[in-house]
Amino acid sequence: MKKRTIYFISAFLFAFILVFPTELAAQNLNTIQDFNFVRLDYNQKGMLILGFWAISNIIWGGIGMTKAQGQSKGFHEMNFYWNLVNLLIASIGYWQAQQEVLDLNIWQTIENQQSITKILWLNFGLDLGYIACGFFLIERGLRKTKLRLVGFGKSIVIQGLFLLIFDGILVGFHEVHGRVLSDILPLISLISNDFYNLLTLSQS
Repeated sequence: MKKRTIYFISAFLFAFILVFPTELAAQNLNTIQDFNFVRLDYNQKGMLILGFWAISNIIWGGIGMTKAQGQSKGFHEMNFYWNLVNLLIASIGYWQAQQEVLDLNIWQTIENQQSITKILWLNFGLDLGYIACGFFLIERGLRKTKLRLVGFGKSIVIQGLFLLIFDGILVGFHEVHGRVLSDILPLISLISNDFYNLLTLSQS
């Protein structure tokens, strides 16, 4: 069980790294639209990966909970129900990313960029809490000889660990991407100054 779970998580994280775009990040992002495109692309692909993780766990958990007993049954049940929530979050997140527009002004862009990084850092902290809660359930289940509770705890630890790595990688992408704004801002300032000078000359 443990080996299969490790392989499962490793496969998804490997897909995570492969799916995320590198070609646009490697190019010069000269406009706000370019910057917003990459930000939304990260969000959409992140939600797709979370959605695939959720669907895989729902299928795996659904099959397992009908066949297993005791600890294994609790493990698969928690995987199933936990990832129904993950699937809902992924669906809403993907839909929201699709609804956002690229043509934002600089202040809206900064606000949106800061917002997604704050949310991801908050999620990162919650993930640590999930893992701690999972270990608590394992300890309590062993102490009370409630194997199903142990299964719940192991599932929450696994799900929390995945989300911790998932959110950690995603916030890393966004933090690095956010630094690109420092390269774009001088260009915007230069264009604004040129426009102001041109307007002043036309009025004189």
